[in-house]
Amino acid sequence: MIVLGIESSCDETAAAVVEDGYRLLSNVVASSMALHAKYGGVVPEIAARSHIECINSVVDRALTEADCS
Repeated sequence: MIVLGIESSCDETAAAVVEDGYRLLSNVVASSMALHAKYGGVVPEIAARSHIECINSVVDRALTEADCS
C-alpha cells in the first residue's frame, strides 16, 4: 500500500509518500521560517497564507519524486 501523508505546522508544510508502512519514497518540506523571523515568532496569518500558497506544489513534488500519480 502507498500512502501520501500531509503535514502542516507553525512554519512548515510537508508531504511524504511511504510504501508498505516503512519505505520512504519521498519527503518534501517547505518552510516559512524566514517570513516569521522579522517578527520574532510565528504569525498565524502569515503561516496560514504560506500553507495555502505552497501545499499544491509540495504535494505535486512529493508525488513526482515518488513516481506516483
